[in-house]
Amino acid sequence: MTDIERIARQFMEAIPHSQALSMSLDRLEGGIAQISMPWDARFVGDPATGVIHGGAVSALMDTASGAAVMCHPEAPASTATLGLRIDYMRPATPGQRITARAECYHVTRSVAFVRVTAVDEDASRPVAAATGTFTFERAKGARA
Repeated sequence: MTDIERIARQFMEAIPHSQALSMSLDRLEGGIAQISMPWDARFVGDPATGVIHGGAVSALMDTASGAAVMCHPEAPASTATLGLRIDYMRPATPGQRITARAECYHVTRSVAFVRVTAVDEDASRPVAAATGTFTFERAKGARA
């Protein structure tokens, strides 16, 4: 495991809601992170349908986005969400695992830009898509 991967894993493991939502880190490399979480009755937003609450989906997407920033090749010292705009496209299918794949596609001196998509087991149809901005705090002595 590289230092970047270790830091990104520690970042995710330090967030209490990541553990509460049973998130697991599936992929982490070069500014791309894939994190998933299982369907759980505790996260249901509508008991009549069994659909996961949008807040759980947004937490998954935000966490995947932050992990993508942390494993960016320019290796920031830390990050925090500035903004995350989510478009919900359909309800996640009850009983299915949800996976978020985030890509940190551009960084400036102090801001990282991320795209993220969440899917359930029908990966051909997104549950949600988002774009986000994150702080990009460089390690002391790092060049911009």
